[in-house]
Amino acid sequence: MTLLWLIPTLPFIGAFVLILFGPRLPKKLVPVIGAGSVGLAALVTLLVGANFISSSSKSFDVIAWQWLDVAGLSAAFAFHLDALSLVFIFVITFVGFLIHIYSAEFMLDDDGYARFFAYLNLFVSSMLILVLADNLVLMYLGWEGVGLCSYLLIGFWYTEEKNGYAARKAFIVTRVGDTAMAIGLFMLFQNFHTLNIQSIATQATQQWTVGSETAMIIALLLLGGAVGKSAQLPLQTWLPDAMAGPSPVSALIHAATMVTAGVYLIARTHAIFELAPVALMAVGIVGAATLLIAGFAALTQFDLKRVLAYSTISQIGYMFLALGVGAWSAAIFHFMIHAFFKALLFLAAGAVIMALHHEHDMFKMGGLKKKLPVIYWTFLIGASSLAALPLITAGFYSKDEILWLSLAGTNGNIYFFLVALLGAFVTSIYTFRMVYLTFFGEEKTHVHRVPGNGMNIPLIILAVLSTFVGFIQLPHTFGHLTAFSDFLLPVLPSISIQEGFEEFEWLVQLIAAGAALSGVYVAYIFYIKSPALSDELKSSAADLHQFWFSGWGFDSLYNFLFVRPFVFLSTVNKDDVVDRLYAGIVLVSEFLHRIFSFTQSGILRWYIMGIVIGGILLLTLGLVS
Repeated sequence: MTLLWLIPTLPFIGAFVLILFGPRLPKKLVPVIGAGSVGLAALVTLLVGANFISSSSKSFDVIAWQWLDVAGLSAAFAFHLDALSLVFIFVITFVGFLIHIYSAEFMLDDDGYARFFAYLNLFVSSMLILVLADNLVLMYLGWEGVGLCSYLLIGFWYTEEKNGYAARKAFIVTRVGDTAMAIGLFMLFQNFHTLNIQSIATQATQQWTVGSETAMIIALLLLGGAVGKSAQLPLQTWLPDAMAGPSPVSALIHAATMVTAGVYLIARTHAIFELAPVALMAVGIVGAATLLIAGFAALTQFDLKRVLAYSTISQIGYMFLALGVGAWSAAIFHFMIHAFFKALLFLAAGAVIMALHHEHDMFKMGGLKKKLPVIYWTFLIGASSLAALPLITAGFYSKDEILWLSLAGTNGNIYFFLVALLGAFVTSIYTFRMVYLTFFGEEKTHVHRVPGNGMNIPLIILAVLSTFVGFIQLPHTFGHLTAFSDFLLPVLPSISIQEGFEEFEWLVQLIAAGAALSGVYVAYIFYIKSPALSDELKSSAADLHQFWFSGWGFDSLYNFLFVRPFVFLSTVNKDDVVDRLYAGIVLVSEFLHRIFSFTQSGILRWYIMGIVIGGILLLTLGLVS
């Protein structure tokens, strides 16, 4: 376990080297450093993971050095490895490595080649620090680090104004959640005089009772941080615009890692949320509402990457729903599977866009099934997993468990289940809408460039993972604890099934499978068999279509509530009233300076007279008092 510190350090060294020497390095050496450092981190993760699994210990701690020790606040650069953090570092390093390999070809002609890999490496390092931190101060450092890297990568092509706007929007919106989280950390320190995560979990259960008002407030503040970083209601508006960044950025930050930081935060602090049932229910409600709203918004988009962006928001909504009903392991399992198939879909979408010379509109695609066979088959596998096609895809096993536990879990109910089921149906429709519009029908745009093996190999590997990793969930199908749930059991509590619901599991699985297959068929009817029906439906419900297309009008709402008032006040205050106050102090000081400067004449008799007058005044005051 002494190698644990190398996992976040190696990508950081790669970023450091590329920042200092990148522009002067041979272009072929840049991806070797960028991808190589993350690949080495993935290799160390394998070694550390094998050692951890073979040992009898439930966790390991490695202290690199003492960082802070001020006024009772002690925080070290210390890393904590347990089953939960191991799952996350595995996904971050391995998916990150595949994305780096893909980027070596995808970004080859870009002038900012070295800068791009430096940003990617810095992001991976920050994310690894976030999930390995043993204290909330270090976690917050990684949390803000991924926020900074997100800003840099979304606005990577900064010469275009819309990209800069998208980067600023992501940075500002997530800062709202980060502020709530920071306040929550202050309150935790005030109550426990430590920010060590394990110590807080232990003390919280001893100091608070279930339903504690303090626990509820802190949990809601932590939820505020989570919804900002994970793009959940009401702070979801930044993610669709974040598609302005290169496709590998979307795959790494907005599918596999950063946006799941909120899921990790809630899972890691589950002890607090379990003491605050109101906050835990709020997590479930936020997830349920988000998955449905984002799913309907995805139905109306024409930009291929924007559909995937809303899909990401929706799928993380499933994770929040699972957390909210206490299905902790199910949420983490879906996180892992989602990382594989969504990274695959974003990378495949990037390959399609590059092949069609930067065309994003699905309605201008079509006929790519034969022109881009590797991309087609891998995209189809990723889409099938996203749509949760039964038995043959990993997505089915992870989403099926969430659907089942949203109904049968101790905190589940019929409303959560119905929302999740409707979301699954909608997911299947918009997913295969993408497939049919992009790869079937007649060719509308000429293929400009066929991606090479540097991009195809990561797609194939991710396609395999998106299919077969789900099979570790098979024991659940036969009513037993899954290997994955058993692995996480030392960290995350198991969920109890409501009495009398055990016999309905097969029925729920059949209903979920039916919803997924029905969605595929509906998409086939509207976009292959009778495309005119789609146009008729769109024209007959034009207002609703536009409302969903705009993301349910959240941008307009926030523009009205926050942006316009701020701009108005800024215009009114263009001369800055606050500055006038300080300018007045400056004017008074200058006036007094000019008066007192007359006393510095350099004439001795005036100085003597001043001393005499001062002495007389002092004597007078002495006599009067």
